[in-house]
Amino acid sequence: MKELEYPFDASWILSNRRKIRNQLLASEMNWIEKKIAILGGSTTSNITQVLDLFLLNQGIKAVFYQSEYGKYYEDIMFKNEELEVFKPDIIYIHTSNRNIMKYPELCESADEIEKMIDEQVGKFITLWDKIRDTYACPIVQNNFEMPRYRLLGNKDISDVHGSVNFLSRINMAFNKYAQEHTDFFLCDINYISADYGLKEWSDSFYWHMYKCALNVNAIPLLAFNVANIMKSIFGKNKKGFVLDLDNTLWGGVIGDEGVDNIKIGPETAEGQVYLEFQSYIKAHKQMGIVLSIDSKNDEKNALLGLNHPDSILKPEDFIEIRANWESKDRNFLEIANDLNLLPDSLVFVDDNPAERHIVSGQIRGVSTPQIGDPHQYIVNIDRNGFFEMTYLSEDDLKRNHMYQENIKRAKAQLTFSDYGEYLDSLEMKAVIKPFEDIYISRIAQLTNKSNQFNLTTKRYTQGELETITNDTHYLTLYGKLEDKFGDNGVVALCIGHLVGKMCYIDLFLMSCRVLKRDMEYAMMDELIRRCKSKGISELRGYYYPTSKNKMVKEFYGELGFKKISENSEGSEWSLLIETPYTDKNKHIKVEVEE
Repeated sequence: MKELEYPFDASWILSNRRKIRNQLLASEMNWIEKKIAILGGSTTSNITQVLDLFLLNQGIKAVFYQSEYGKYYEDIMFKNEELEVFKPDIIYIHTSNRNIMKYPELCESADEIEKMIDEQVGKFITLWDKIRDTYACPIVQNNFEMPRYRLLGNKDISDVHGSVNFLSRINMAFNKYAQEHTDFFLCDINYISADYGLKEWSDSFYWHMYKCALNVNAIPLLAFNVANIMKSIFGKNKKGFVLDLDNTLWGGVIGDEGVDNIKIGPETAEGQVYLEFQSYIKAHKQMGIVLSIDSKNDEKNALLGLNHPDSILKPEDFIEIRANWESKDRNFLEIANDLNLLPDSLVFVDDNPAERHIVSGQIRGVSTPQIGDPHQYIVNIDRNGFFEMTYLSEDDLKRNHMYQENIKRAKAQLTFSDYGEYLDSLEMKAVIKPFEDIYISRIAQLTNKSNQFNLTTKRYTQGELETITNDTHYLTLYGKLEDKFGDNGVVALCIGHLVGKMCYIDLFLMSCRVLKRDMEYAMMDELIRRCKSKGISELRGYYYPTSKNKMVKEFYGELGFKKISENSEGSEWSLLIETPYTDKNKHIKVEVEE
C-alpha cells in the first residue's frame, strides 16, 4: 500500500487504522504468519496496532502478545505461562529513557557513576540472556533517546555527571551486546527521535496524560522502523535497485542537451546534489545490492552519461543496462528475469511519477518510492528501509560479483546447442555437508528469502537453526556450488526430521541463482545416501503452494516419489529407500562429509 511507504501521513494512518487493516487483509498476498511479543516500559497498545499495519504491508500476518503496562522485566524474569504457551517468534522490548530510574548526581564520583551504568546495563543483559535461554528467538530492543533537557548545557555530553553522557555510555554498552549476539537487534530510537525532532518526540504531555513515552504522532515512525527490522529478519528485504537516468542520476535530458550539458559534478549546486545521490546508490553495492538501469534513451547516450568524467556510477557498476524506447515496465520485467529475481524484490527509482505509476500498476508488489526533488532523493529512499540490514554474510558482500558471473554463464550457454554439454562445460563442483556454525547466518538468510524453489516455505531464525543443528533427531545439509566462472556460495538447504525409520523433509530449498544446474538433484542424492546410512526406510516430502513456488509443484514426482495425498493446502509424497535409486545429478562433482 503506497500510503504506508515513506514519506507517509502519520495522522492519516492513526485515524484510519481499522480501514487500512481491512484493506490489507483483503489483498491477495502470500502471507507468512508470526507471533510477536511486545514487552513495554510504557503504553504499547497504539504501537502494536500501527506495527500490525506495517507488517501486513510487508506480507507478515502477526499475532501479538503484550505485557501489562511497565512489566517488560517481570514478564521475562518470572514464571509466565501465557508467554511460554504463546511461543513468540520474536520479542520487541519497547523501553525509553523514562525507564531509567536514576541518573547521576553532581555529588557522585566517576566510579559510582560507572557502577550505576553497570547496574543499568546488567539488568538488561540478564533480561536478554533469559529470553535467549527460554525462547531462543530474536530480540528487538530500543536503545535510549537523549534526555528532554541538559542540566549542564553543552557540557552534559562530556561530563560524567551529564544525562547525555550517561545515556550515551549505556547505548554504547547496548551496541557491544548487539555486536556479540547475532540474534539481537537494536531499534535506534536515539537516531529516530533526532530525525523526528527530539523536543516533539519527548513531549511530556503524552507521558503524563497517557503514559506514552513518545509523542503519539511519532508512533507510526517508530512502528515503521520496528517493522523494517522484523521484515528484514523474516527475509522480506529488497535485493536491488532499477534506476532511471535523466533527472534521476544526473540533471537534464542527455538526448536533448548532450553529455557536456548534463548536470553532474562539483561545479554547480545542482551537479553536487546528483553527485551525492550517485555516491549513495553506489555505496549499496558493498551490501550486495544489485544495480540495474531502465531508461528511455539510446544506449549510446546512456553509456556516454555513465562514462562522464564526473559520474561516480560507471557502466560496470550495473548488472543490466536497458536503455531503449520500450515501455519501462517491460524492461523492468526483463531485468528481473535475467537476474532470476522476482520483480517485487527490486525497487524502481524514477523521477517521473507517470513512469512510477505505470510500473507499479503493471507489476504487482514493486516498490516505486516518491523520491521528491533531487535534494530529497537520498532521505526519501533511505528512510524507507528497503535494504534494512540485520544480517550481512560473506555471500552478500560478493553478490554483485556473483551476478556478473551469471551473465558470463548466460553468454556461454548461447554457444551450446545441447544443454547437458553446457552444464559439463561449467566444470561444476559442489560441497554438501551438515550445517556448520560458520554458515548459520547465511543459512538463516536463505530460509527467509528463497521463494521460487522452496517446497515448504518454512522460515527459521538463527537460534532455531542452531538448536536443530545440535539435535540428533534432525538431518541437515547445506550445499555450496562453484564453477569455472566463480563461487556461488551457499545456495541449497535441506532439513530432515527423523522419527523412527522415517525422514520427514521439513525444508528443501535452493537459491534462484543456480536454477536448472542439477544442484537440486545433488542435494537429494546426498539426502537419500545419508538416510540409507542411518537405516531410514522411507522419505516423506511436502509441497505447500504459494504464488511464487509453482515451479516445484511436481519436483518430488520427477525424482520418483509417489504422491500419497493432495488438497488445496498442498501435497504429500513418499519414497521408499529400499527401492533402487539412481543418482539424478549428472553434471556436478560433489564433495561430501562422511
